[in-house]
Amino acid sequence: MQSGIPIEITGLSKHFGQVVAVDDLTFTVHPGRVTGFLGPNGAGKTTTLRVLLGLVHPSAGTATFGGTPYAALPRPLETVGAALDANFHPGRTARDHLKVYATATGLSKARVPVVLEQVGMTEFADRRVGGYSLGMRQRLALAYTLLGDPGVFVLDEPINGLDPEGIKWIRGFLQNLAHEGRTVLVSSHLLSEVQQSVDEVIIISKGRLVKSGTLVSLELDAAPRTIADSPDREALSAALDEAGLEYTEGRNGFIVNEPDPGRVGHAAFLGGVELNTLHRLKSGLEESFLSLVGGGEQ
Repeated sequence: MQSGIPIEITGLSKHFGQVVAVDDLTFTVHPGRVTGFLGPNGAGKTTTLRVLLGLVHPSAGTATFGGTPYAALPRPLETVGAALDANFHPGRTARDHLKVYATATGLSKARVPVVLEQVGMTEFADRRVGGYSLGMRQRLALAYTLLGDPGVFVLDEPINGLDPEGIKWIRGFLQNLAHEGRTVLVSSHLLSEVQQSVDEVIIISKGRLVKSGTLVSLELDAAPRTIADSPDREALSAALDEAGLEYTEGRNGFIVNEPDPGRVGHAAFLGGVELNTLHRLKSGLEESFLSLVGGGEQ
């Protein structure tokens, strides 16, 4: 087994013509933890992962594994296990898929029965993939990532669409990888899917970082607060500063560390600022997450 190494994203930007998919993104993913990479659909998560894995060239910045880009890793498949858009031939068995992949990539075919056992697929290994459920296909995708016994795992929406039993299994799988000292980065557009699995979170919206830290820190942020917005955000920011109120800027306005909307409204009134949004945010992890990313998918 390879040791986990940090994933380092520094000043990363990616433009597709006039569209900014990722905008000056910086964060680090540490070994020995499961890190959730969160944001609504269209936030830039998959683009970031594709740049990290060398599938797309960045417009600016770097994305590395312990300081080394994916393309420069001496044995990339033994360093990084990645599951993005997995496609399988419906007429082949899981065992055949893994043997062909191992042969084509120079990995040991002796690892095939080992990884099938790790993902609980031994019983179904000789069935054609066309008859697999979504959960079984997800497990097969994870088996691919394990073939090189890597120290880093990059998984794009691995929990999406799974039933409760499948979600419970994959949570245990991810935590086990982290307990072995590996680096685990898991993307999702729903906090509720991963909050029982992750130790740290990185939240992005419109390609920009809006929050990073431990899950505990996000829980602390879930205390009652007020959201306020104005057609003139610059003036509202100045009014909040003048009133001594702490805040962060989200997609839907300023998230103010003040449970009383009346105090926030009074600050805006004193500053002569027109408000088009003013209400108290509910407490709770999901509410905190949605307030940061704007309350829904893009």
